[in-house]
Amino acid sequence: MAQERPAGALDPEDIQRLLLCSQEAKKSAYCPYSHFPVGAALLTWDGKIFSGCNIENACYPLGICAERTAIQKAISEGYKDFRAIAIASDLQDDFISPCGACRQVMRERPDARNSSKRLGPRSPSQPRLCLEVRSTVRSN
Repeated sequence: MAQERPAGALDPEDIQRLLLCSQEAKKSAYCPYSHFPVGAALLTWDGKIFSGCNIENACYPLGICAERTAIQKAISEGYKDFRAIAIASDLQDDFISPCGACRQVMRERPDARNSSKRLGPRSPSQPRLCLEVRSTVRSN
């Protein structure tokens, strides 16, 4: 008997697209100080993917993380409802997680003053998905 996927679950194809887009975005990272490239891919509810990479600056606070780059690109194009984000780095044995600033941006909608809605799930039964990609992805 086939098991049904929960409502709001991502298709394997969407997950694969997110993973590949986050890895591709990582290639554009500008990180001459940390030498720590990061890529992110953000999936909207209608299936569009926005990617971003980290961009460093000698003045540390002026740099931006990959996650916020992707989110701000999407928002600047009029998208405000996001389904999932994938994050890629070069770490082999550990996962990275979004920094506090990125978590705050993920949590807050751009129109939060006019609405109680937040980025992420449309209902409690549709959990947020944050995927992380290790640099050693094997294909079959």
